Amino acid sequence: MAVMDIKVPDLGDFQDVGVIEVLVAEGEHIRAEQSLVTVESDKASMEIPSSHAGVVKQLKVKLGDKVSQGSVLLMLEVADAAPAPAPAPVPAETSASKPAPAPASQAQAAPASAASSYAGSADVDCDVLVLGGGPGGYSAAFRAADLGLKVVLVERYATLGGVCLNVGCIPSKALLHVAAVMDEVSHLKSAGIDFGAPQIHIDQLRGHKDKVVGKLTGGLAQMAKMRKVTVLRGLGSFVGAKHLRVEETGGAGQEKTGKQQVVQFKRAIIAAGSEAVHLPFMPKDPRVVDSTGALALAGVPKRMLILGGGIIGLEMGTVYSTLGARLDVVEMLDGLMQGADRDLVKVWQKMNAPRFDHVMLKTKTVAAEATPEGIKVTFAPAEEGGSAPEPQTYDLVLQAVGRSPNGRKIGAEQAGVAVSDRGFIPVDIQMRTNVAHIFAIGDIVGQPMLAHKAVHEAHVAAEVIAGELLGDEKLAKAAFNARVIPSVAYTDPEVAWVGLTEDQAKAEGIKVTKGLFPWAASGRAIANGRDEGFTKLLFDAETHRILGGGIVGTHAGDMIGEVALAIEMGADSVDIGATIHPHPTLGESIGMAAEAAHGACTDLPPQRR
Repeated sequence: MAVMDIKVPDLGDFQDVGVIEVLVAEGEHIRAEQSLVTVESDKASMEIPSSHAGVVKQLKVKLGDKVSQGSVLLMLEVADAAPAPAPAPVPAETSASKPAPAPASQAQAAPASAASSYAGSADVDCDVLVLGGGPGGYSAAFRAADLGLKVVLVERYATLGGVCLNVGCIPSKALLHVAAVMDEVSHLKSAGIDFGAPQIHIDQLRGHKDKVVGKLTGGLAQMAKMRKVTVLRGLGSFVGAKHLRVEETGGAGQEKTGKQQVVQFKRAIIAAGSEAVHLPFMPKDPRVVDSTGALALAGVPKRMLILGGGIIGLEMGTVYSTLGARLDVVEMLDGLMQGADRDLVKVWQKMNAPRFDHVMLKTKTVAAEATPEGIKVTFAPAEEGGSAPEPQTYDLVLQAVGRSPNGRKIGAEQAGVAVSDRGFIPVDIQMRTNVAHIFAIGDIVGQPMLAHKAVHEAHVAAEVIAGELLGDEKLAKAAFNARVIPSVAYTDPEVAWVGLTEDQAKAEGIKVTKGLFPWAASGRAIANGRDEGFTKLLFDAETHRILGGGIVGTHAGDMIGEVALAIEMGADSVDIGATIHPHPTLGESIGMAAEAAHGACTDLPPQRR
């Protein structure tokens, strides 16, 4: 037996943080990775785990003490005092001013289990094992390889790119572009240009979509080869803290071939993503699809029901409507496209009202039956005392009621990784799980489930790992500190927003100054025949620094990045308004909205004083 000091590991930017809870007592037997104390700064609170198992001989801290990196927490009697890497602190809460990689509610419901011991041999070894080949996974693998590490990437499907490239973001945007052009052409009749009714060749359209996907996924395969990243196709599941079993898959889906191999790793990054939620009472029928099935574009229905009024369902509804389908949408809440300000959504809804026969708000779906005529769906009010329509029959039903993380499908408990009841894996700002050498990124660590968030998290995880393995102190201190993450609905018109919304400001009592520029005053929007939109910016009423913004109109998603950059850089209304934007463009509406906020916009009527 030997006695060793258990010290505070590197906390990044946290120094002289207060101890708000002591979680162990003298004489207590503790396990490796068990939390010892909870500390709190002005940014967040976190639990600091033990690097070893043993018996607590003497506590060296008490409530109210201040600790930093290297502070001794306790003296521990251990059987083997050989040095081990210090585990990462686990966040207990995260300040609302910085988006947490995993919401606190998910983290609190994430019990950790002891890791299994794997005694078998390994077929492959590597510095970094990445589980999942989506935007987060391949970005993590490529960044780690670029930094000089030996990387193995495990992906269950035949091509890299995950849901986003194969059956999500990219194919949907390919179809949405076609739909937007079709709609735009129909508007040109009023300008004297008539192309006549479009002739739709569904097989050719599907081939166009597949060609777009193939070009991107093929490019990823080549980049993996160029970086010498080993790609293993199969279903990955942890069998120990440093081993992953890969069951080989073949064909177009996840059919197992019966072959297996085991990968041994020094570090791992979990990027296993999420899958569409399926309502248990929906029949298994080809006329009931999720987003993947909708993108397969088997045909164009006459009547289509969208379950869920979120972005994914409304985007796919746009495509099918333009191709000829009539739409119904059912949503349990009191509005569509939740998360965006209602004034933005109102513009979209007015433009898109002709697509819908029924918009059923505060309504839920309670039953469905497959009949020869179609899928018969029964509705009920979501609130007591409400009303619901009679059962309706549809040619196609799209389930778009959310996505569920895959945290409970990868054997995480065998590695000792904590997973919440919902399948989320809590991480700290370095994307580290409760197990010091295992990281997690993307959908699996929490909302928002967006590819652009996953990519940035991927770079952080890869850089921290490279810093630790290669002794690069700067890389080892990388952290996910994004102030804001933009959201975009690629409908027509597009709706994009970032940072504080006006609805949030009102609800939280935050005083803001609003700058709004209507596109009815935009020369470019008028020339395009698309002046229905507007650009809105919100500034702190005292400091005048930008807090958030929203845009509704064509190409809103292409422009919202400037607003995100302004928030990250702490720009104020003068900074943005005094920045010369090219004219005539839609983008100059951002500068004009900033000018409107401080009363200097000459493209709008004078403000009343």
